[in-house]
Amino acid sequence: MIPPADEQTRSLAETSCPAKIALAVNPSASFGRSRGAGDEAAAFFRAAGVGVVVLRSGSYADLEQRLASVLDTAVDAVVVVGGDGMVHMGVNAVWGRNVPLGIVPAGTGNDVARLLALPLDDVHAACRRILAAFRTGGRTIDTGRVTSGDRTSFFAGVLSAGFDASVNERANSWRRPKGRSRYNLAMLRELISFRPIDYVVTADGRQWRQKAMLMSVANGQSIGGGMRITPEALPDDGWLDLFVVRPLSRLRFLAVFPKVYSGRHMGHPAVRTYRARKIRLEASGVVAYADGERVAGLPLEVEVVPGGLCVLA
Repeated sequence: MIPPADEQTRSLAETSCPAKIALAVNPSASFGRSRGAGDEAAAFFRAAGVGVVVLRSGSYADLEQRLASVLDTAVDAVVVVGGDGMVHMGVNAVWGRNVPLGIVPAGTGNDVARLLALPLDDVHAACRRILAAFRTGGRTIDTGRVTSGDRTSFFAGVLSAGFDASVNERANSWRRPKGRSRYNLAMLRELISFRPIDYVVTADGRQWRQKAMLMSVANGQSIGGGMRITPEALPDDGWLDLFVVRPLSRLRFLAVFPKVYSGRHMGHPAVRTYRARKIRLEASGVVAYADGERVAGLPLEVEVVPGGLCVLA
């Protein structure tokens, strides 16, 4: 028999728990539908005997600065409450520090949470998973290191630099509708004017020109809230998966698109995947997104960092 939630919390409190965590909360996670998730998570951890420093801000930049300041003090873990954007912040905040990252999914896409098989839409279940993982040491996964000029950043899931990035750019400027439908509608709107992009790709020293509609570098499996673009990608195998969709007519692209959610698009003749450890992408006027966050314009280089991140999962 599974004990009630309060008994589970007390049981976890009796095991090895972090003494202090930094809990970074996105107040606009999932456009306000999960505004209470941060308070709920903080209450759960405190009930388990964990010291909690709650960090909130209406600005991502300010929240990043607050998190960096707290990490200069002694904390045992960083836990982010929100979607992939908050995960991206957490990955970059803990990079190079001996601090694990926990995730309480409360966003629209939650693709990194899906990658790690974390509970969605259940704050208490996600918090229990974090405490249990802390006790066992968590799990190490690879990260992607992005270099653009003199700027370096890291991501856990997927970097996109093509049609899907353009859709992200458009979708992020909208407040409505909520959820996956916002991404789908942005995709349809972008498709009206989108033209295939001419890339120069260099993968582990091999270079070629590639005209494509979509180009992604994946450490994870999905984008856009469950679009499984690289269903066979693994976050701990030491490889990156380069996903390419060659030029298609609008009608053919729309015919392929629904198959992405099940991974059945992989057999389509316009779809190609390549595995590499270092990938350079060059194209004119293209902006890349990583974990759903705007990172840099092309050209840029992505390199896998094996075991670069400890996650409480």
